[in-house]
Amino acid sequence: MPNPSTVQDPQVLLPEQGGNIEERLNEILSSYQGSEDELIPILQRVQQVLGYLPEAAMKRVAKFLHLPESTVFGVGTFYAQFKLVPTGRNTIRVCRGTACHVRGSAKILGEMEKQLGIRAGETTPDLEYSLETIACFGSCALAPVVVTNDKVHGRVTAPKAKEMLNKEAQ
Repeated sequence: MPNPSTVQDPQVLLPEQGGNIEERLNEILSSYQGSEDELIPILQRVQQVLGYLPEAAMKRVAKFLHLPESTVFGVGTFYAQFKLVPTGRNTIRVCRGTACHVRGSAKILGEMEKQLGIRAGETTPDLEYSLETIACFGSCALAPVVVTNDKVHGRVTAPKAKEMLNKEAQ
C-alpha cells in the first residue's frame, strides 16, 4: 500500500477539484488583505477548498503574508484541525474512550482496519476513506460509538462495523 502522503502529486488537484493548486490559491488569497492576523482563516479556507494543506500551498501563504515559512508550517502542524496529507471523502472515527474501550472498540477498530486495508490515522489510496480514533465522543450511553462522516452509530459491534462499510461501498 502506498504511503498516504504520496497518494497524489502535491502540485496537482484531484480531477473533480479542477485546476491546479496555484490557480486555486490565487482565487482564495484574492479575498484577503495580506495581514498576518489572517493566517488561520486563510489556512482554514485553503484546507476547505483543497481538502488538506499541501506544502506548496503553505509556502504560497507564507509568501502572501510576508511570514517565514516556518511560522506557517508551525501553525499548520500545531492545530489538530489542519491536515497535511490528503484525507478521504468519507471519514470514519472510532471512539477510544473508556466506556467504548470496555465495550469492545478495539475489536471494532481492528475490523475497520482489516476491511479498509489501512491503520488508524491513514487514508485509503483511492482517497475514499480516512480512519481516525477519537479520545471520547461523549456518547457513553451508546458505547461503543463509531461516527461515519457526521452520522453517529451506537452500540456497534465488529460484525456491524463490517456491515456499515459494506453499505457505504454500495
